[in-house]
Amino acid sequence: MTALRYAAARLGAAVLVVWGAATCAFLVLQLVPGDPVHAVVGSNALIDAAQRKEIEHHYGLDRALPVQYVTYLGRLLRGDLGDSYQLQQPVAQVLGQQVRPTAELALFATLLAVVLAVAVTLATSGRARWPRRLSGVVELVVVSTPSFWLGIMLLTLFSFRLGWLPVSDSGDARSLVLPVVTLALPIAAVLTQVMREGLLDALRAPFVLTARARGLTEPAVRARHALRHAALPALTLAGWFTGTLLSGAVVVENVFARPGIGRVTLQAVTGRDLPLVQGVVTLSALVFVGVGAVVEVLALVVDPRLRTATGVAAA
Repeated sequence: MTALRYAAARLGAAVLVVWGAATCAFLVLQLVPGDPVHAVVGSNALIDAAQRKEIEHHYGLDRALPVQYVTYLGRLLRGDLGDSYQLQQPVAQVLGQQVRPTAELALFATLLAVVLAVAVTLATSGRARWPRRLSGVVELVVVSTPSFWLGIMLLTLFSFRLGWLPVSDSGDARSLVLPVVTLALPIAAVLTQVMREGLLDALRAPFVLTARARGLTEPAVRARHALRHAALPALTLAGWFTGTLLSGAVVVENVFARPGIGRVTLQAVTGRDLPLVQGVVTLSALVFVGVGAVVEVLALVVDPRLRTATGVAAA
């Protein structure tokens, strides 16, 4: 029963997150200056009063704001995200066409960031001070550099000067390298800082002394025992990690002229395409909830002590 109550509480929290995100998106977009009718017909189009009323009635813009909000939530419960003003297509269809490029970018960036973070953490933790200091300086520089500037510098070096990689998306794997590196480096820098501190704390714990007394080599102690404890603080950054991937995709996809959710989002915001922006926000909230659920499961695997706290029995 404890596990069921825990699962019900987490499900309720997920519903509240999605509802809160959808509500905030709806209210904030009402404050954005501009005429939504112009987003439908174009800012330079000339329409008379009758055509304006017909457009407003078709999209429900002539209704009171509370009625629009209730209608919006009702459609959302049915899985209907509405139609894009600019593209004249269902928002779900537009997002479905753009999910794959963004998912590929986020997946490979996540894998690269985790691999870099683990490698640098193992290489610099508990060693001489100068590798840690050098790594810390590089991490600070990478984290402090805006994503668009980092992407431009990588483009300048590897595309314009050396000519090794394409400037924009060319449909092959080579065009994915620079966007992935641009998105992964800041994440890897933060994960390294967190995991290094966790690993150093774990190396001072009594169980490490026991592992060494059993004759395990130092690399085995770090990789098999201490690193597992260092991974738990990194898992708590799941919210930041997800937000960084989503917001970074907007910048990276536009810098490298890649298709995807990020590029569509920027076009929708600048064009005041309200249904499309609301659809992106709702999708982002669902991704955030899904990542949070996966991270909770991973945390139970990494630290069995959490299973007792949540009432989840060990398999």
